[in-house]
Amino acid sequence: MPTIYNFIVSLTWQFLKLLSHINPKLNLFVKGRKNTLSTLKKHVSETDSVIWVHAASLGEYEQGLPVMEKIRQRYPQHKLLLTFFSPSGYEIKKNTKAAHVVCYLPMDTKKKVSAFLDLAHPELVLFIKYEIWPNYLAELKKRAIPTLLVSALFKSNQIYFKGYGGFMRKALLAFTHFYVQDDTSKKLLESINLSNVTVSGDTRFDRVHEILERDNQLDFIKKFKQSSFCTVAGSTWPEDEKIIVPYINTSSMDEKFIIAPHTLKSAHIQDLKKSITKKSILFSNLENQNIEDADVLILDTIGILTKVYSYADVSYVGGGFATGLHNTLEPAVFGVPVLIGPNYKGFREAENLVELGGIIPVKSEISFSETVKKLFSNKDLRDRIGKINEQFILNNKGASIQIMEHIRTLL
Repeated sequence: MPTIYNFIVSLTWQFLKLLSHINPKLNLFVKGRKNTLSTLKKHVSETDSVIWVHAASLGEYEQGLPVMEKIRQRYPQHKLLLTFFSPSGYEIKKNTKAAHVVCYLPMDTKKKVSAFLDLAHPELVLFIKYEIWPNYLAELKKRAIPTLLVSALFKSNQIYFKGYGGFMRKALLAFTHFYVQDDTSKKLLESINLSNVTVSGDTRFDRVHEILERDNQLDFIKKFKQSSFCTVAGSTWPEDEKIIVPYINTSSMDEKFIIAPHTLKSAHIQDLKKSITKKSILFSNLENQNIEDADVLILDTIGILTKVYSYADVSYVGGGFATGLHNTLEPAVFGVPVLIGPNYKGFREAENLVELGGIIPVKSEISFSETVKKLFSNKDLRDRIGKINEQFILNNKGASIQIMEHIRTLL
């Protein structure tokens, strides 16, 4: 099986290189990896004490961030190396201050693994959530480098728990400890004789709770909202906007609306603005305009949505009508009701909060309109629902503290 796996990985790499000539995202994937070793040679010396954190993409980065921040605080003498597998993570976070060095993870071939680890020479390794690379893990175990899997989530349909999954089960043996999100994951690991498991929960709860401790004020949002009821729709796809815009256009109440589209392509932003009949304004055109006179603010920018959620009376998180639900914890932490589309299965925190009543799924333009109107007219209801969300996050934070206590014993 190792021979077959190595052949498949090598063949995949050659295939991706061919496709990179016609696919811009794959071009980033391939070209970025050509710079990994030179980046390590430039920024990591033989005398550096290195802690390596690997995240597949942006979501895993967000999960790992609370731990990375604590590592930077507690071990300032160490150099933190962050790697990504996907361009959607690396291209957005390549300049993050959370790590000293950021680069792509080379493909999981024995030659590339050895070259990477020789230059990185980590004292400790943290993989976030799902990343299981057999050759990396085998070499880390061979070099006796402590390796943790953080915020892991296992399901019974994964290969590790199948009769034919022996090769991948063996890869799991390299981990010094598993920090999993739930009891189901622990039981699944125990079913294949892995007992070095702690149920610590999801580090994203620590991430979003820390948001409350930051300065979330935005003067232009305060000026825009004034004393009006405000609905903030974040990370919206066209499918989400189809149910939101009709409500905006027909609402006769004292409301303001903020939309932060997931897609920031100019054509889409202009189409969205044209579809809104009320006075709307783009973030990119704020200068020399009276923002307080606008009814709708379209955020054609990135990086401020989390702060904007703090001004919401009601929030809507996009993706539930499209490719996948976005982060519902970011608005929930501010203690406001959260609306989502109907496709939220598999998003554990959303499932939990729907069951508790903190998140309200809407299935159509009509149900969206009726729900917002109901919340607009009933502040007590908004407060009760918001409190559910706030308490849910408080009850689930603390995973990064447990992980840091273990790290303290390893360094």
